[in-house]
Amino acid sequence: MADRAKTSASTPSQLATPTDLRTAEVHAISEAVNPLIADALALYVKTKNFHWHLSGPHFRDYHLMMDEQADALLDSVDILAERVRRIGGTTLRSISHISRLQTIADDNDEFVTAEQMMERLLADNRHIAERQRAAIEVCDKNRDTATSNRLQEIIDGTEKRVWFLHEVVQQAAQSRAETGRRAA
Repeated sequence: MADRAKTSASTPSQLATPTDLRTAEVHAISEAVNPLIADALALYVKTKNFHWHLSGPHFRDYHLMMDEQADALLDSVDILAERVRRIGGTTLRSISHISRLQTIADDNDEFVTAEQMMERLLADNRHIAERQRAAIEVCDKNRDTATSNRLQEIIDGTEKRVWFLHEVVQQAAQSRAETGRRAA
C-alpha cells in the first residue's frame, strides 16, 4: 500500500484504488488497455455507421450481424474501463482522449459498398485482435491475471467477429469469381 501512496502524476490520489500492484505495473497495464478501449469505441462507431448506411442484396443479414458486432464491442468498453479503475489507473474521459489513443481509422466516406464494409471491418477486427494479444502479454508480465483473463474472454468475441467477417468476404470473392467466369 505504501507504494500506492506515491501515485503517478496521471492518477490523482483520490482515484488510486488500493492494490498490491506497483505503480509502474498499473501504468503499464493502463497504457496497454486504454488504447483498446479507444479502438473498441472507434470500431463501434464505424460498425454502426456501416449498419446505418448499408445497401445491397444482403442488407438484412449484414445489418443484423453488424448490430450484434457493435453490441459486443460496446460491452467490452465498460469491462475494460472498470478493470483499469479497479487497479488504480484512470481511463478515457472524452472524445478527444479517444481520438488521441485510437488506432482504428475513422470512416467518413460518403458511400461504401457492402463488400468494402465487410473488408474494412475484417481488417479492423484483426488489428484489434493483435493489439488485444499484446495487451494480454503486458498484463501477464505485470501480474494482472484478472485483466488478462477478461481480455482473453473479449478476444474470443473478436475472433468470432473475424471469423464471421472472413466468411462473408470469402463468399463475396467467390461470387465475384463465378460472375466473372459466366461473363467470359
